[in-house]
Amino acid sequence: MLANPHDRELSRSRLPVVVQRIGVWLFLLGVLVASLFAFTDHWRRATFTLGASMIFLAILRLSCDSHIMGLLAVRSRRFDAFYCTVMGALMSFLALSVDSLGS
Repeated sequence: MLANPHDRELSRSRLPVVVQRIGVWLFLLGVLVASLFAFTDHWRRATFTLGASMIFLAILRLSCDSHIMGLLAVRSRRFDAFYCTVMGALMSFLALSVDSLGS
């Protein structure tokens, strides 16, 4: 039911299902931590954490099955991994390149 119709590769992941699910939960934990940083007005930390989580999601997308990824598998594996890598790198670069107000 959660299989992605955009995936043409039928190869199964070599990782056990438990490890794949732990990876998805770690990504969601990263998004939660980024949200907490954002709600406490630490936008640089929030942006960097979300960017790092997006890069981790790209790795997950390449190594996990689409039915495990669920709604995080939007398009093909290559496109999702490329998009998440680019967005995560841009967000991390933004967070690291802007000087903090306290310095």
